[in-house]
Amino acid sequence: MISARHISKVIWIHTLLIIGIGLLALYSASFNNNVVSISVFYDQLFCAGLGIVLMILLSQGNYRKFFDVAYIVYGISVVFLILVLVMGRQALGATRWFSIGGVSFQPSEFSKLAIIFFLGRYFSERRPRLTFDFSTFLRDLWGDLVWPLILTGISMALIFKQPDLGTAILVMGIFLVMLYTSGIALRLFFGLLGILAMLMPLAWHFLKAYQKDRLLVFLDPSRDPLGAGYTITQSKIAVGSGQLLGKGWLAGTQNQLNFLPERHTDFIFSVIGEEWGLLGGIFLIYCYSVIIYCGFKIARHNKDIFGQLVAIGIVSILGLQVVINIGMVMGLLPVVGITLPLISYGRTSLMVFAILIGFLLNLSKKRTIF
Repeated sequence: MISARHISKVIWIHTLLIIGIGLLALYSASFNNNVVSISVFYDQLFCAGLGIVLMILLSQGNYRKFFDVAYIVYGISVVFLILVLVMGRQALGATRWFSIGGVSFQPSEFSKLAIIFFLGRYFSERRPRLTFDFSTFLRDLWGDLVWPLILTGISMALIFKQPDLGTAILVMGIFLVMLYTSGIALRLFFGLLGILAMLMPLAWHFLKAYQKDRLLVFLDPSRDPLGAGYTITQSKIAVGSGQLLGKGWLAGTQNQLNFLPERHTDFIFSVIGEEWGLLGGIFLIYCYSVIIYCGFKIARHNKDIFGQLVAIGIVSILGLQVVINIGMVMGLLPVVGITLPLISYGRTSLMVFAILIGFLLNLSKKRTIF
């Protein structure tokens, strides 16, 4: 058990361990090869330092200031999602990056943060009152379920259009978790899940060709071993070859011989699995699990509904992203292009999670009723 007064310290220790593991893996992925430049390591190192400073700053002060600007942050995120489609930079067949003053960032990553704060404020201001009294049912159904679903759906649709299926799925995951946590009637919550399940077959027609190929390869790994299935095949070879203790830092053959595509971003866990083995992978998962456990404990003890909901949203996005990323790297889930939090290379992703962890640290110190 972790005592309440030590939660902040525990979060700090395990966050720094995760960042350190990520830097070691990224250095290995970019070491002495011409496919992934060593500059990505130094870039990530700088962003990690900046992120730590950001966490220190955000862990201080009054977190309720985020409540005041939650809707503004959501509006800004939607504007950036629109702008990236109009004038964003295209890479690898997707338009996900936007530049301001020569600095590029990924608005879809920022939207995760925006959705968490938006839903945290919305649900904390309007506690679900859904009943089956017809005189109030339709009005409450709109305010407690349909309207926040529409606003979340706007962000989802804009992200999906980039296309970024993985982040769109994560945004829906955040919505469902925070909706459930808000106290909505279970029959309505599971009714929504049922409707979404029935609509899933229709989503197939909206997927890009490469997204369909990824899903088909997941169902049949031998379908296209040199095409859509190449990355996941090499990833599973790398993870499996690490065995219990791994081949050692900088000694992974799949990594160093350039068999692993995207090993510095979405598939960086393959590098960790190959070089540090099963024990290294388990230790990393343990570090994430400790932070998630601390987040749930903070939510349980915080007396402010906004703080509770945001804490749940933070650990939910962290947990979902870890599960999806490691699952796809090991071939247990389809490849959807999800980074490993605080590990994969990506400035915006690292900064967003630094903000979220900083907010969690702040919540660990505040339990006042507002």
